[in-house]
Amino acid sequence: MPRDYLKLEKKYKTQIVPELKKEFHLKNEMAVPKMVKVVVNAGIGRILMSSAQGKTRDELLGEIKADFSAIVGQMPLETKARKSIAAFKIREGMTIGLSATLRGKRMYDFLDRLINVALPRVRDFRGLNSDSFDEMGNLNIGIKDMMAFPEVPPTSTRHIFGLQITVVVDSKSKEQAVALCRAVGFPLKK
Repeated sequence: MPRDYLKLEKKYKTQIVPELKKEFHLKNEMAVPKMVKVVVNAGIGRILMSSAQGKTRDELLGEIKADFSAIVGQMPLETKARKSIAAFKIREGMTIGLSATLRGKRMYDFLDRLINVALPRVRDFRGLNSDSFDEMGNLNIGIKDMMAFPEVPPTSTRHIFGLQITVVVDSKSKEQAVALCRAVGFPLKK
């Protein structure tokens, strides 16, 4: 991996864990909230349906998977339709999305790029709402344009798709998860 992913992981272990331990009066470091995994999803059914550029579905899928894997750092899993829906021209077994689950080094590398590079490049971005957290404390972020990530050059991209990013947090409460995300560097609105 070209970037120094250890920067965020080192910051978590040396600075954030002691801060959160003191803030929430925790006795054990294992009780401090932590990020477990990051799940990145992309819906690509509409792009594959509009294959009017003279390319087959497999060629389009290959190009989209290459862009997606450049963003997340690993090959994605194809998500298939479970049932046919005639109104949307979807057949059972048709590829309609891509998904990747990141853990460990890849997770920290992706989060570092997301926080420091991609989110500041999103148009009209003013911070994440507190509504972005679910009742379990997981952070959900939607990015309409994957061009916010510099790994995909704009000249080579012909298909623009959005990303849905879920940061799964292991915490006792939503307040602990919000404090962890704020300490890691997510730009949260006050």
